[in-house]
Amino acid sequence: MGTQPDPGLSAIMSERRHLLNLAYRLLGSLADAEDVVQETYARWYAMSRPEQDAIDSPAAWLTKVAGRVCLDLLRSARARRERYVGEWIPEPLPERPQPATDDPADRVTLDESVNMAFLVVLESMTPAERVAFILHDVFRYPFAEVAEIVGRTPAACRQLATSARRRIRDSRVPPAPAAQQAGVVRAFKRAWEGKDINALIAILDPEATATGDGGGLVTAVLRPVTGAEPIARFFADRMDARSGMRLVERTVNGQPGLVAELDGVTVSVLAFDIADGRIKHIWAVLNPEKLRPWTTG
Repeated sequence: MGTQPDPGLSAIMSERRHLLNLAYRLLGSLADAEDVVQETYARWYAMSRPEQDAIDSPAAWLTKVAGRVCLDLLRSARARRERYVGEWIPEPLPERPQPATDDPADRVTLDESVNMAFLVVLESMTPAERVAFILHDVFRYPFAEVAEIVGRTPAACRQLATSARRRIRDSRVPPAPAAQQAGVVRAFKRAWEGKDINALIAILDPEATATGDGGGLVTAVLRPVTGAEPIARFFADRMDARSGMRLVERTVNGQPGLVAELDGVTVSVLAFDIADGRIKHIWAVLNPEKLRPWTTG
């Protein structure tokens, strides 16, 4: 007789997409999120069958483990970021983070909670704030369950989420309609391709910032460039330096963005924060380790 299929296997594996979505929002890195999901399942399958059967809700168990693994990674991330060369930007996601597979369980759902501006604010939070906020406000877990993951009381987790919510509120501006964002990004693309400094200045907020992330693996400015004119000149010079570079409009973390290609290879992904018809922030990810989901062709 052949081995009988595990009736609970499909239910366990169906949680993969949820865990991947949770871990990416907590960590800002698809690679780290995938590692967390793998570690979570490894811990599940390391248990005996009676141990598994004794767990009332495998889905809740998986979430608790993944949340704790993420919390540990966030706590160690600060030391790793101190050693990081230049600015650290969350890993950008295309519409399909893993185009090599058709499995929807291997994709991160793109919504407001993964846009680059949102993720950058999350980076300013303490690990406990970030976990409490994401679990409660984004994934709607009750504070009693959040407390089991964070290791604090429900009341303390409520305060953590409130503090995180305040950070989000203080940093946000009313989002521009998607069509307007796309139009602004398209205008930026045209001005950049034409090396039209005046046109670039006109579409940038006077106090705009542009941040690059090369991770020490490729050349990138180590500190943000601030001000419309310095940013315009920086991008115009970059187009001069990279002859043959092609700009493509793509969705980046659920919003209009740009991909820069050189000889058919993605060399940079740009995300934008747009308000009042002007660009307030540009995040350019050049670190090739963060560009692996951006396959071309």
